Amino acid sequence: MSGHSKWNNIKNKKAKTDAQKAKVFTKIGKEIAIAVREGGGNPDTNRKLKDLIAKAKASNVPNDNIDRAIKKASGADSVVYEEIFYEGYGPSGVAVIVETATDNRNRTASDVRHYFDKYGGNLGQSGCVSYLFEDKGVIIILKEDGVDEDALMEAALEAGAADFVADEEVFEIYTEVSDLNDVRDALEAAGYAIESAEKDKIPSNYVTLENEDDIKNMNLMIEHLEDSDDVQNIYHNWENCD
Repeated sequence: MSGHSKWNNIKNKKAKTDAQKAKVFTKIGKEIAIAVREGGGNPDTNRKLKDLIAKAKASNVPNDNIDRAIKKASGADSVVYEEIFYEGYGPSGVAVIVETATDNRNRTASDVRHYFDKYGGNLGQSGCVSYLFEDKGVIIILKEDGVDEDALMEAALEAGAADFVADEEVFEIYTEVSDLNDVRDALEAAGYAIESAEKDKIPSNYVTLENEDDIKNMNLMIEHLEDSDDVQNIYHNWENCD
């Protein structure tokens, strides 16, 4: 997993949460709506919904907002969101995947294409860069006092984790997507506090931008895409993005 740090992405999202909580709530609300449509509004029988409720609480979404989102998604007149992935290249060949949830695919496609074009990128066909990424589950545990690295690594591997990385601030535990929930549950049962547990797309190789204009444009493209209510996640293989 060299070169990739899910924790850096999480820190960036948390920083934006303080300034743009309404957008964070909107994005999670869409995820909840999709989960309810697929598996119903009972988190006891809908594991995806249960995971999203945990994610919402970790992002400081109020319980009332979560309940309203579930009730709204369960209604007959609820908005139907479509999950669409867009793929392309940013400046100097950075591979980018944009995950969206939209009720108007023409609007979303136009917006995504606009930001690729404006900031030196090129929106491509489905599959043009997805082969450069591997779907993984990523669990983040903070390096707090009392967390023994060897004991945590042993517990994670015994629970079915595929890889374990000790970063400066956190432990990053990688799993197969199908094993993510089981590994997280086992670690929580063992008393570990989970900072984050999500699916991610891990690049197989990375691109380093040297040109200042490319760095500026890549930052602006990501910033504007993240500001779109239709965009849920952005995955890329730009290594020096902090």
